[in-house]
Amino acid sequence: MKSWQHAGLLAAIVFYGFTVGCQSDSGQGDPTEPEPKPVEFKPTPYDWKKPANFGELHYDLSKNPLTVEGVALGKALFYDGILSRDGSVSCAFCHQPAAAFAHTDHALSHGIGDKIGTRNVPGIQNVAWKKAFFWDGGIVDLDLLPIAPIQNPVEMGDSLANVLKKVRESGRYPALFKAAFGTYEVTTERFLKALSQFMLTAVSANSKYDKYVRKETGGTLTESETRGLALFQQHCAGCHSGELFTDQTFRNNGLRMQLANSKDYDLGRYQITLNLDDYNKFRVPSLRNVERTMPYMHDGRFLTLEQVMEHYINDVQDTPQLDPLLKKTGKPGIALTPAEKTDIIAFLRTLTDYEFLTNRNFQPD
Repeated sequence: MKSWQHAGLLAAIVFYGFTVGCQSDSGQGDPTEPEPKPVEFKPTPYDWKKPANFGELHYDLSKNPLTVEGVALGKALFYDGILSRDGSVSCAFCHQPAAAFAHTDHALSHGIGDKIGTRNVPGIQNVAWKKAFFWDGGIVDLDLLPIAPIQNPVEMGDSLANVLKKVRESGRYPALFKAAFGTYEVTTERFLKALSQFMLTAVSANSKYDKYVRKETGGTLTESETRGLALFQQHCAGCHSGELFTDQTFRNNGLRMQLANSKDYDLGRYQITLNLDDYNKFRVPSLRNVERTMPYMHDGRFLTLEQVMEHYINDVQDTPQLDPLLKKTGKPGIALTPAEKTDIIAFLRTLTDYEFLTNRNFQPD
């Protein structure tokens, strides 16, 4: 064998040994070496506490534990027009933090293409305690709530499938989903649970009234507010009961029938149950932050609390479905003097939670 052949063979042997060595170094050469363990997914628990004066939750947090990453994802989605067909309407377009996540610009919902709905926008607050949603209770699961406005042709005007497609294809969201749920996968369940997580943080429990009940600083009621509280408990708490200021039932409160935007009468709960007993009944709304959630009633017909009180004093309509609590004396309505009306309104204003309305955590980033 010639010397140059020896040199070539030697070079080949050295190259082979180097290649095998590199393979061993890459973890493929020694089967006895343990494989590296996958990094454990550990999202950051969100510091969420039940207010001391509130009852037990209706929402099962064990099925959707709140995390800092999940809430951040839900907040990003809540403020993003990507959830609507043309990008013009986000959840926050109708649910504004300064109005307790209600909508004060229009009496009725205002959606895509300047279309107008048939009902007033309800506030989003204390949803962890709510058993049903919308004025007719048509949704009973918070995790399913966003589907209705997304697919409503006069609200967001899109489809859930198309919204999920847009979210998957965006450059922003896959990383947020991974941070919240451990992988880049965008699923219907994750999308809806993230929105729920953000909405669940919207807890209003620091009004003047709350501080009064908990005997905290800033909870001293004026004489008018104290009288108003006593009158409220006597005349209003039958429906607006508990710390949520609603018993979460559906009642007929004697409103005059008037055509909705659809040019049909809105029959409320009856349209869900088809039970004649539910004819023209609507969900009893919470009165928390009521000073900031005007206009009032399911169709936004009243602009002020004074107009609401005038309805209950002078204009309750006597119908077969009228709630018995509004006809306790045999005559429809609530008998109140002008001074008593003023005191009740003074009390209702103690339910305004300024810390909630200005909380930076609820503002867009």
